[in-house]
Amino acid sequence: MKKFLLILSIFIGIDASAQEELKKDSVVVDTVKYWSVLGKNTVMINQAAFSNWVGGGANNVGWLAGINYNITYEKDNDLWENIIILGYGQNDTKGLGIRKTQDVINVSTNYGRKFSKSWYFSLGAGLQSQFAPGYEDGNNPEAKKISNFMAPGYLNAGMGITYRPNDNLTVTLRPTNGRWTFVLDKDLQLAGNYGLKSDGATSLLQFGFLGTAIYKLKIMEDIYLTNTASVFSNYLDRPDRLVLAYGALLNLKVNKYISSNISLDLLYDHNQIEKTQLKQTLGIGFAYTLDNGVKRSDRKDSQWWIKK
Repeated sequence: MKKFLLILSIFIGIDASAQEELKKDSVVVDTVKYWSVLGKNTVMINQAAFSNWVGGGANNVGWLAGINYNITYEKDNDLWENIIILGYGQNDTKGLGIRKTQDVINVSTNYGRKFSKSWYFSLGAGLQSQFAPGYEDGNNPEAKKISNFMAPGYLNAGMGITYRPNDNLTVTLRPTNGRWTFVLDKDLQLAGNYGLKSDGATSLLQFGFLGTAIYKLKIMEDIYLTNTASVFSNYLDRPDRLVLAYGALLNLKVNKYISSNISLDLLYDHNQIEKTQLKQTLGIGFAYTLDNGVKRSDRKDSQWWIKK
């Protein structure tokens, strides 16, 4: 009987020790982290060739490269989201030469402090511009130059509130927002260009309301649509002249490395041109998604785009 009790006590001690080690291990392997990185890198190619083709046509080849990164910190009541979108593309058409087809710089950061379910007091900033000169007549370098790097460039900074019920939808409203327009190309520093008040001016300051929204939608398996929209109203001068922008990106995934993208951008800015601007692109090629593999938050209702 004594031997049995001794053996039983030894097993109880071993079991208690094992349970204690298991508890320690469970803490170590906890996968809940506060930083998440989701990035897409793309290189798209398009090409057309003709030989004795009665319908006519010109040989051409084009390329488009871009990155789209979302870097987010989320812990308790703090939410800090950073977005980096860069893209550039060209097309070489026989008889016409090289023309720019895509050129975008869009970087933004937004910090929010939760005060109610899905609502945050927030402040942030964003920069928009392009890499290379743009010309009239289809970006013909022999034509008149109409834009360049930081000509225009737009810097927005302000504070307000952000509504983010899940990772699919983010709406930010800033009733106090400064919008600086920069024109750093001396050839374009003329009165009236992008709202400049006098020849030689390099910038224009506006103060008003800025609203932005991002909505991500899974249409069906491997087909995703990302919608972005913004509106700005200048309190100081003609608040009725709204700056309106809308973008749609349709991604059709073929496999892990191949996908097709269709993009549509609409813009109306009275200081640029008193017409609605439209840009549409289509490409298929290499696309690699970088995902750090951790949970963005405790919510699991809307993380379809980071699932393998």
